[in-house]
Amino acid sequence: MRFSFWRRLAVLFVVFGLALPVHAQVTVEKIKVHSPAVAGNLEGNNAERDVIVVLPPDYAKDADRRYPVIYFLHGFSATVERYDSFIHFREAMEAAAARGLEAILVVPDSHTKHGGSMYSSSPTTGDFEAFIARDLVAYVDSHYRTLARRDARGLSGHSMGGYGTLKIGMKYPELFSSLYAMSSCCLSARTVSPERGRALEAMSMDQALEGDFGTRADFAAAAAWSPAPDKPPFFLDLGTKDGEIQPTVLAQWAANAPNAMVPQYLPALKGMTAIALDIGDKDGLIRDNAALTALLTRFGVAHSYDVYDGDHVNRVPERLRDFVLPFFAKHLAVK
Repeated sequence: MRFSFWRRLAVLFVVFGLALPVHAQVTVEKIKVHSPAVAGNLEGNNAERDVIVVLPPDYAKDADRRYPVIYFLHGFSATVERYDSFIHFREAMEAAAARGLEAILVVPDSHTKHGGSMYSSSPTTGDFEAFIARDLVAYVDSHYRTLARRDARGLSGHSMGGYGTLKIGMKYPELFSSLYAMSSCCLSARTVSPERGRALEAMSMDQALEGDFGTRADFAAAAAWSPAPDKPPFFLDLGTKDGEIQPTVLAQWAANAPNAMVPQYLPALKGMTAIALDIGDKDGLIRDNAALTALLTRFGVAHSYDVYDGDHVNRVPERLRDFVLPFFAKHLAVK
């Protein structure tokens, strides 16, 4: 009988009485963080936000040691719990710890009435930019032993979270030193056709909430980028009115598009320690991501851009484990 290399290795460990190597055990805490920035929003999104915190293996053993922090932003139409079941944060951090990365991972929930906050500032959804950059960072630094400095904070995310990484990174460069955006959505200025606009205008709230992914994304984007406090029950402006394109609304959407924001935030981007982008070659978002890397290159912003064999979701857990976390191990301060 032929044995695999790993089985033969295991036999050797048993024969000679050696211990098989195992990943160091991290600690996962599931907490709630109150966000004054989200409180009072018109949609009624809860200001008590769920947050997953993954602590390194030695956190409880060395009461004097402080750690860098990696913030990870999840994608649209999911809660933080659902993303954890998909991306496996514990396993990723245990693999990272086995390679020597001792860091705290923080994953906040950004699910809203229509499926996601777009990590934006809106009276309709709540100010999720400030939730991440102000409320969450302050809470983590005051409740955990962090290296509470810019050079020890990294920001990453997938899809809507990749969008949030770029947008918040540009607007809060004093807080985060390194960015890794995975398969980012929403990079280019959003548009709408008259036909699509009329269909959205005709929907009731129940129809909007029970709609398909695209419908929910349309309403979520409008709630985040074109809020309208005087227009219940949605409290948002769509891109059309009576089927006519509304240029002012489209301009508000464009103002929130990273590919339009880049020239305005060059000092912030050029001041980053490191920026990385990645996307699968079969991802429908690849065109906008290619446009972003071309734009960054044009303006002399140092970054890496990796196109890999995959689609929007099928290799994300692997990418987090093997690329995102090693990226931060390389670029974040550890003392």
